[in-house]
Amino acid sequence: MQRRLRRWLLPGLAGAAVLAALVWVVAGWSGGGRSYDAARIRISEVKRGDLVRDISADGRVIAANSPTLYAIAGGTVTLKVVAGDAVKEGQVLAEIDSPELRSQLVQEESTLASLQAEANRAALDARIARAEARKLLDQAEIERVAAQRDLERYRRGFEGGAVAQVDVAKAEDGVKKAEIGLASAREDYDLKGQGAGLDARNRQLLAARQRSVVEELQRQVDALNLRAPFDGQVGQVQAAQRSNVAANAPILSVVDLAVFELEIKVPESFARDLGIGMPAQIRSGAEIFPAEVSAVSPEVVNGEVSARVRFSDKQPPGLRQNQRLSARILLDTRDDVLMVDRGPFLEQEGGTHAYVVADGRAERRPIHTGAVSLNAVEITEGLQEGERIVISGSDQFDNADRVRISGE
Repeated sequence: MQRRLRRWLLPGLAGAAVLAALVWVVAGWSGGGRSYDAARIRISEVKRGDLVRDISADGRVIAANSPTLYAIAGGTVTLKVVAGDAVKEGQVLAEIDSPELRSQLVQEESTLASLQAEANRAALDARIARAEARKLLDQAEIERVAAQRDLERYRRGFEGGAVAQVDVAKAEDGVKKAEIGLASAREDYDLKGQGAGLDARNRQLLAARQRSVVEELQRQVDALNLRAPFDGQVGQVQAAQRSNVAANAPILSVVDLAVFELEIKVPESFARDLGIGMPAQIRSGAEIFPAEVSAVSPEVVNGEVSARVRFSDKQPPGLRQNQRLSARILLDTRDDVLMVDRGPFLEQEGGTHAYVVADGRAERRPIHTGAVSLNAVEITEGLQEGERIVISGSDQFDNADRVRISGE
C-alpha cells in the first residue's frame, strides 16, 4: 500500500511544481513581458508643492573694473610701480618718453602763435578800415550840412533880390551832390565794416582750429604719464622697464578692489531664461550674500553661456581675483503645482511619457511637463498626486508598454 502511494505521490508533486511554474509564467506575461530589478532604477513620488526654478553654478571672482592702460604714442617706458602695488587715483604709474610727440607739439604751438598774430592783425585792420570809412562818412555828412546852409543863404538872398536865380539852382545842385556823396559814404562804411569783420572772423577761426590741434597734442603729451584711474592695485605689467613700446601697446592693468563680480557658466538650456537684474545669491564659506545678474553673454561656447553676477549690497571681505565661489540664480517660483524629482526620464522621453509604478509593475503613460528646475519637474497632465514614476533607468525598458519590477 505504501509502495503504491509512494509511486503516485512523486509524480503528483512534480505535476504540482510544473503547474506552479506555469502559473508564475502566465502571471509574468500578464503583468509585463520583462522583469527588472528595482535596485537598477530610481523611483520618485509625484507630490504637490512650490517649484522654485533656479540655477546653481560655481564661478571665479573677477574685478568688475579692471582697465588696461595703453601707450598713447611710441617711446621709451619708465615704470613707477610693479605688479601688486596699491595705488591711489591720479598716481603716476608709468612715463613714456616720446620725442616725436613733444616735437610735434612745439611745432603746432608755433603755428598757433603765428595764426593768432594774423588774427590779431586782421582784427586791427578791421578797426582801421572801419575808422577810415567812418572818417569819410563824417566828411560827407559835413559837406551835406555845408551845402544845405549855402542853399538856405542863396534862397534868402534871392528873396531879397540880391542873388540871381541861377545861383540858387547851383546851390540846390550842390545839396543833391552832397546827399549822394553821403549815401555813398554810408554804404561804403557798411560794406568795409562787413568785409573787415569777415576777414577777422576767418582768421580767428583758423586760430581756433589750430588751438584745438594744440590742445589735443597737449592732451596726448599729458597722457604720456599713465595715471591710476581710481584707487586700486596694479594687476599685470605687460611692458619691461626702459623698453621701447609702440603706439597703442598695452603697458599695465589696474584692478579696482572695491567692486568684484562672479563669472559663471550656465548651460545653454537655461540661457534663454536669464535676464539682467535677476536676483541671485553668492555663497562665500557659510555666508550668503544677495546679488543680481549684471551681464549675460550673447554667445554660446561649448554648450554654455557666460554670465556675471554682481553683489547687490556688501561683498565678502578679502576677496581675490580667480577665487572660486558658488552662485544661485532665482529664475521664478510657481506655487502649489504637481511636481516630481528631475531625472534622466525627462531627456529620454522628451517629457511626453513616464513609467508609472504600481503593484510591482511599471506602465508607460503619456504625460505633459511644464517648468523645469535643477531638482524638480512640473507635471501639468497625465499624473496624480501620490503616484510614483521611474525617473532614472527607464532607458533599459526599450519603450515597452508594461514591465515587471522585481524587489520593489
